[in-house]
Amino acid sequence: MHAIGYRTPGAIDREESLLDITLPRPVPAGRDLLVEIRAVSVNPVDTKVRKTAAPADGDWTVLGWDAAGIVVGTGPEVRRFAPGDAVFYAGALDRPGANAEFHLVDERIVGPKPASLDFAEAAALPLTAITAWEALFDRLDVRRPVPGAAPALLIVGGAGGVGSIAIQLARQLTDLTVIATASRQETRDWALSLGAHHVIDHARPLPGQVAALGLDGAPAFVFSTNHSDSHLAGIAEAIAPQGRLAIIDDPGALAVSLLKRKSVSLHWEFMFTRSMFQTADIAAQGALLSEVARLVDAGTLRTTLTERRSPIDAATLKQAHREIEAGSVRGKIVLEGFGGVPGR
Repeated sequence: MHAIGYRTPGAIDREESLLDITLPRPVPAGRDLLVEIRAVSVNPVDTKVRKTAAPADGDWTVLGWDAAGIVVGTGPEVRRFAPGDAVFYAGALDRPGANAEFHLVDERIVGPKPASLDFAEAAALPLTAITAWEALFDRLDVRRPVPGAAPALLIVGGAGGVGSIAIQLARQLTDLTVIATASRQETRDWALSLGAHHVIDHARPLPGQVAALGLDGAPAFVFSTNHSDSHLAGIAEAIAPQGRLAIIDDPGALAVSLLKRKSVSLHWEFMFTRSMFQTADIAAQGALLSEVARLVDAGTLRTTLTERRSPIDAATLKQAHREIEAGSVRGKIVLEGFGGVPGR
């Protein structure tokens, strides 16, 4: 089967950073689904792994943690899906990724593809939807008020992949006032179109802009999706006493002592935790994606796809990696279809 992989981690501008390769078609076991991949989206985690993680000698690393496709085989313990089912999922960080014609994934972290979306539109959603849902409802517990705080959520990085779905989830499933940050007119318009009540500029100090909104108190919740280290001082000033802060990025030294005076709790969301540690509630991710599919088909949520490209190959993936590393992506880049496939 055709796949895209690498043997040596490093910068994307190297010829060998991502290569078109031929690998054996995998065989499902246990609760695995074998999925024929129709579309994949690209996330910051792909670029981070590509730059730093080396495979074992002689092996290939295959990236890709967002996919939509058709089940073509199942392990003997599978109960939820059957061959022919259309599915979408984010996969597991400690298993090969979905940048391949065929891919194995545990059925417990898979959802049925929204019927109203095509494969590319669906592939834009899983990783970011799981991340945003877990951050908002499992970590921040946004349905539980903070005494004396404004029922408001500040999303730092509102136009990115995670921010784009977090805006929708908060607006559609809660009564919170949703404040997003964006620094360009294009991204401001995008955040507003997704349902943000207010958009402020993260290139300028946050506290004064939040105060100028005239909320009844400081925001109870902050969800920071990028550059959390540089924004932390402003977040600490803007958030309500006893507020709750969630982050998802990998900042350098984080001055968490800034949060002490207000007794702000810090929550780190990592959507691969459940699959990596095979937690007792691992099936919560499959249930979550099933609910996301239902909400999409009901018209409550919409895809965050903004760039549709083909084919799924090394050259197209390299360009997507470059754009993500440049920080210029609005919503999600999705690749669909394998072309010029070796070893089919």
